Amino acid sequence: MNLSRNFTLEEMEKSQTATRKGIKNKAGSGEIKNLGDLCYEVLEPVRAKFDKPVTITSGYRSPELSEAIGSKATSQHCSGEAVDFEIAGVSNLQVALWIENNCNFDQLILEFWKEGEPNSGWIHCSYKEDSNRKQVLTYSGGEYYLMLNGQVVKCKTRRSYANKKTKETTNGFTKSYYEETKKK
Repeated sequence: MNLSRNFTLEEMEKSQTATRKGIKNKAGSGEIKNLGDLCYEVLEPVRAKFDKPVTITSGYRSPELSEAIGSKATSQHCSGEAVDFEIAGVSNLQVALWIENNCNFDQLILEFWKEGEPNSGWIHCSYKEDSNRKQVLTYSGGEYYLMLNGQVVKCKTRRSYANKKTKETTNGFTKSYYEETKKK
């Protein structure tokens, strides 16, 4: 089933862990609608901008699958609102910066990216039909950081600042952001 021009439900539901553990990972109609919205609002614009295939590494996750990989049933992946992806040959930082400045999103996380290794890590991006926070974070294995009032703030969890309505969380992937992050 096509969710959009370049993305299918099959690739959004695909999971090696689910296959290996015999976990059913099938999205319902509400999750399928959300995945379609995510494709149109984030993934299709990214595909058009970089003119290269986007590799989905994690899309929809059933609550059982989410818990099996160490996440939670409350993850936006379980509602079809989040996707992890990368584009071969394009820096994940470059893609994340473009999304931050050109797409409507709820949460954008550059996960396990390392300076000097442009294809390290991956991009996590979520989209909700209403009330997108435009929250920009980076995650480096147990620690989340975001920009708040021009300062790098270490979060105990990614939910630490999730409910705060702030406009200061923009421009989260600047060079100074990473320089400050390295000092901590």
